[in-house]
Amino acid sequence: MSELVELNHAAKERLAFIDFSLQFFGHVARTDLIARFKTGLAASTRDFTAYKERAPQNMHLSHQDKRYYRTEQFQPLFKHDPEAILVGLCRGFGNGISSQVESSEVCLDAVRLIHPNPTIIASLMRAIHNQQAIHCGYVSLSSGETEKQLVPHSIVNNGHRWHVRAFDRKHRQFRDFVCTRFTFIRTSEQKPTTDETKLADVQWNQKIDVKLIPHPSINNPLAIEMDYAMEDGQLTLNVRAALVSYLLRQWQVDCSNKHRITGQGCQLALANPMELAGVENIQLAPGYGN
Repeated sequence: MSELVELNHAAKERLAFIDFSLQFFGHVARTDLIARFKTGLAASTRDFTAYKERAPQNMHLSHQDKRYYRTEQFQPLFKHDPEAILVGLCRGFGNGISSQVESSEVCLDAVRLIHPNPTIIASLMRAIHNQQAIHCGYVSLSSGETEKQLVPHSIVNNGHRWHVRAFDRKHRQFRDFVCTRFTFIRTSEQKPTTDETKLADVQWNQKIDVKLIPHPSINNPLAIEMDYAMEDGQLTLNVRAALVSYLLRQWQVDCSNKHRITGQGCQLALANPMELAGVENIQLAPGYGN
């Protein structure tokens, strides 16, 4: 990045925004830059010129809609940190810039997710952002490496790893695919149909109220009530059906009949297990059905 040394911080931020948008959304326009940084038209034109001088192969201008589009020869001008990208996107930072934040020696994250390759994240994000299907290689525990036709619509942190929610054209249903298991991703020629889009994903669009209480085996339940900011000894969460089992597993919520799990670290119990009827991946919920 020696070609960026002479730029001041503000200029680098604007060029990084262009770079980020091309890599993760596939296109960017001067109006996007103006909206983000409150610059004028002439200033944004200079920024695109500066970016083009440093990475001439990365984008081409479509005169039809006045947008710059990512080329197949694209090579990122900036290093976008995977953790910052994914956390930023989760927080609605969709038009933002990832930055490597120096780790603290006094405030530590004891459990860190393994992050996918930025190239894979970028390919998935472009497909989601532009509502495209993908042809991809994927390694599963049961089948090894196979090629798939998917229509992705959301990227999710399930507490253990990042996965993408997508319609699987072979099995004709929405499924979760672990982001680190993709070997390649290419845009598919076949456009998504209505029944392959997010609006058709019943489990994704259905919301469930889960009511959590301190586990009955806890001698001092007030401590758990304080940990989870419970009111009247209960915490109610409104969660997507497609994600509720991940939450219950991550929080080690006892979902068994009469809360029979003991000695396994469960500090919470599910007060309304009947609400989980119809959840497709309910086998992930600790003790459910037992």
